[in-house]
Amino acid sequence: MHPSVPKRRRGARFPPAVRTGALAALLLLAMLPATSHAVEEPAYTVVQTFPTFEIRQYAPYTVAEVTMPPPASDAGNRAFPILAGYIFGKNKGERKLEMTAPVTQTPVPVKLEMTAPVTQQAGSEGVLVQFVLPKDINLQNAPEPLDPRVMLRAVAPRRVAVIRYSGFWSDANYGQHLNQLQQGLRAAHIAWKGEPVLSRYNGPMTPWFMRRNEIWLNLD
Repeated sequence: MHPSVPKRRRGARFPPAVRTGALAALLLLAMLPATSHAVEEPAYTVVQTFPTFEIRQYAPYTVAEVTMPPPASDAGNRAFPILAGYIFGKNKGERKLEMTAPVTQTPVPVKLEMTAPVTQQAGSEGVLVQFVLPKDINLQNAPEPLDPRVMLRAVAPRRVAVIRYSGFWSDANYGQHLNQLQQGLRAAHIAWKGEPVLSRYNGPMTPWFMRRNEIWLNLD
């Protein structure tokens, strides 16, 4: 299930922790420019193009990541200040890193029993939120996080199917395009595995029709 900030109903009030986390997330995302080309992103080549999606081969890159426990609705908000602290100097040596794109989120799947039907939707024991680190940063030269919740990981080269879309960061918009990507893969007889990854390239100040959003499905 795609984590998103819950909609505020008239008269409803979010708990202070949620409001604080949301503000921190918005401030960080606001630092991303209106166009994704202004910041560094992982290197890839387009392997094949289809009417509604494309297949990319990504080069290896390094991420800083944190796994947030349920609920998923505000996991991204809670993760952003933690990861932002790391790249903005909360590390040994107080080294500040450049902001890159995208910021990704994906469910952490629960291990299912062997008897589970293949049509069953995997549950989630949390949400993995990742910041892609600059290309000159790897596990050997990355500053060590001071927050034990922040983990560094090398992402191996991989092939993914990607659908790109604009618009609001809503569950409906996400679900519509995830379904479109999966239908396109089935029609092309291409199998995927694992949980979908939501990638955001722009801040909340970017008009909804100019936002670059992507969903990735792993083909390796």
